[in-house]
Amino acid sequence: MNLGLTNGQLQPVEDKPNSVSSQTVLQRNYMDPIPYTGNRLQSRGKIKAILTNMKRIELVEEQDKYLHYVVTSKVFKFKDDVEFYFDDSNQVIQFRSKSRVGYTDFGVNRKRMKKITDAYKRP
Repeated sequence: MNLGLTNGQLQPVEDKPNSVSSQTVLQRNYMDPIPYTGNRLQSRGKIKAILTNMKRIELVEEQDKYLHYVVTSKVFKFKDDVEFYFDDSNQVIQFRSKSRVGYTDFGVNRKRMKKITDAYKRP
């Protein structure tokens, strides 16, 4: 698995419709990063609180500016990796959500990240 940060960048996604990223040049895989609300610690805490309330999700790595979660699908037990990079220089949360297997995910990763983004933006 190709995960983590390299020089402030999450790993690239492949040209397949089974992932989304805020740091890709591939238009079909791109989503806007999430703007900070407050500082990094407040933004990180808010993301963690949102994901704590989601089902079948586990925090597997936590660093000061990086979080890595694994989401397991209910029926087939497929695993998706969801990563967040807290980009202080741009005051945004960069993210990457990718299925480990398959060509398509039928929009699951995009829907998940939209749900997380919408929850984050709520006051």
